[in-house]
Amino acid sequence: MDSKLGKIIAINGPVVKAKGMSGFQMREMVMVGEKRLIGEIIILDGDNATIQVYEETGGLKVNEPVESTGNPLSLKLGPGVLSGIFDGIERPLLKINEINYGFIPEGIGLLTIDEEKLWEVTIKAQVGDYLKSGDVYATVQETDLILHKLMVPPYKEGTVVEVLPSGSYNIETTVVKLKTSEEIEELKLYQMWPVRNARPIAERKTIFRPLITGQRVIDVFFPLAKGGTVAIPGGFGTGKTMTQHQLAKWSDADIIVYVGCGERGNEMTEVLEDFPKLIDPKTGKSLMDRTILIANTSNMPVAAREASIYTGITLAEYFRDMGYHVAIMADSTSRWAEALREISGRLEEMPAEEGYPAYLPSRLAEFYERAGYVENLNGTEGSVTVIGAVSPAGGDFSEPVTQNTKRFVTAFLGLDKNLAYSRHYPAINWLTSYSGYINLLREWYEDNVSSEIWELRGDMLKLLYEENKLLEIVKLVGEDVLPDDQRLILETAKIIRIGFLQQNAYHQMDTYVPLSKQYEMLKTISIFYEHANKAAKVGVPIAFLSNKEITESLHKMKYNVPNDDFSYLENLQKEIKDYYEALYQKYATKK
Repeated sequence: MDSKLGKIIAINGPVVKAKGMSGFQMREMVMVGEKRLIGEIIILDGDNATIQVYEETGGLKVNEPVESTGNPLSLKLGPGVLSGIFDGIERPLLKINEINYGFIPEGIGLLTIDEEKLWEVTIKAQVGDYLKSGDVYATVQETDLILHKLMVPPYKEGTVVEVLPSGSYNIETTVVKLKTSEEIEELKLYQMWPVRNARPIAERKTIFRPLITGQRVIDVFFPLAKGGTVAIPGGFGTGKTMTQHQLAKWSDADIIVYVGCGERGNEMTEVLEDFPKLIDPKTGKSLMDRTILIANTSNMPVAAREASIYTGITLAEYFRDMGYHVAIMADSTSRWAEALREISGRLEEMPAEEGYPAYLPSRLAEFYERAGYVENLNGTEGSVTVIGAVSPAGGDFSEPVTQNTKRFVTAFLGLDKNLAYSRHYPAINWLTSYSGYINLLREWYEDNVSSEIWELRGDMLKLLYEENKLLEIVKLVGEDVLPDDQRLILETAKIIRIGFLQQNAYHQMDTYVPLSKQYEMLKTISIFYEHANKAAKVGVPIAFLSNKEITESLHKMKYNVPNDDFSYLENLQKEIKDYYEALYQKYATKK
């Protein structure tokens, strides 16, 4: 195809206008200027086009050429993606750092996964096989944890006419040739896919499996689902990034895609330094063996920040198609929305609420809609769970990004600055958070944990709501005027907050808690309240009800109970029953 050329007529930050563009396509990737900066056509109007450029446009001049590539902005999907650290358009940052230390030079081009590295390839296809979209024709053991399955690209099918033997090949090697109805299709060790297009599936299935995180406030009170959507909003310093780190490390997803979208450079540096050092608790190997990091900090080009979200979700869908359960962490969608707002302003579009473009809700919907639990084209099941952090200015949850995100997510884990400042982590506010997955996950929890767990959850939440009401009275008149049964509610709610909801990420035993232990801990608190309340009804004073030894044991049980031996809890439950039963008998007989 002859290369088409346009000409720059105006430059406004990352937005460039060009003429002579009538032969180009909407959403086409183009090379802008003498430096061949990477850009994407976002408006076509007759002979003129508007392009958003994914690199710094400093030094660009009017009348420089705009060159066609003939393709939309696409990712190269193949071995070499896992354990990688990329920018917003899948350029490898470590490789760029070797070329130009500390900075991404303009015009470096669309570098991507290593084209020279040799991979040990096991060929599955044989001559004469008829392969359809999604069928696996070869595999590569990319890391110790993940088998990379090379699949026939979507919308392609045909008969295998030629195969190479299993062996060492780079990703550009044609290992299988398919005879389709129109031509011979060469299958290499990768496929290209446009980032803004969702990858096709066979069927979207009903969500029924939880994403187990080991975080008590999430797993029991506000459970997440594989294939679900989650928002974690919170103001500065409330622990959004820390919460996402915990989910990345401990959740039972097969693969983690972490997108640092417009975050501060020092925060992303911490992620880039910490993740390679983290040990995967399930396997004892490096967590990076199943992680992809996309770093697009606040000082990087704003248009690439807008693209980074789509890059992350496309990578997640690619591994989902192999039959893996993938969790994508977007930190944060507010910075992404700010990139939309800046580009929209430079396009001179009519602003909507707080200056955001009118299409902000639809863009958020498009992103979260790509989550789901699905049956893939090859018959396997996989999922993409989207966990998006939201950074509302001043912690104001009424601003447009938070409000619009709430419309499209099913779980909402609202972080609270007062909890964070009192060192209560995770700082998830039980009064403002919710999960819409409880009914979908009810059967799984009842089969795998206990049939009582939802009743216990309801009872504990009710006590926390009661505590919130009573604290308003306490502020006015003090706790001493409350009857003993209400003071018991305050005592029990304190145990729930400190002994159950508060969790120490740096404590070896408390950083991750299996569901069975979570249930037993909650059951122990419930037994305490049930028996203490029964004693309160026969006139036992609060001084005896809030026994110091028992309440301290309940506060500290998270540090004293191993994750594989619950005998401490069983003994504590017996001690609670015996103590309050003796009190009950003593005061009941007095009456």
